[in-house]
Amino acid sequence: MTAFEFKRKVNLTFALTLALLIGTAFIYSPTLYAASESVQSGSYQTALICFAAALAFGLGAISAGIAISNVGSAAMGAISEKPEIASNALIFIGLSEGLVVFGFITALMILGTV
Repeated sequence: MTAFEFKRKVNLTFALTLALLIGTAFIYSPTLYAASESVQSGSYQTALICFAAALAFGLGAISAGIAISNVGSAAMGAISEKPEIASNALIFIGLSEGLVVFGFITALMILGTV
């Protein structure tokens, strides 16, 4: 596969994903809008709670991505030199993936107060 074909496939995948997200938004937005009209208008405190939950999950996901990129690249380098430490490297990658789980649990606990 040439670099041009690879870029074309990546761009096509990105375009299809974007089209799917926009299509889903158009399909489900009328029902979500109709459901939100029946609920009383939210307060400023509810908005801050939802923002805090989104921030907890978002920062957890971003930090896990950064950790996995650093730990994963170091682990692959170490495995290439010494293949018998692959199980130890996998444990460290799993530990960094736990940041997403902690962020998700924190977001659920924050949303539980709503």
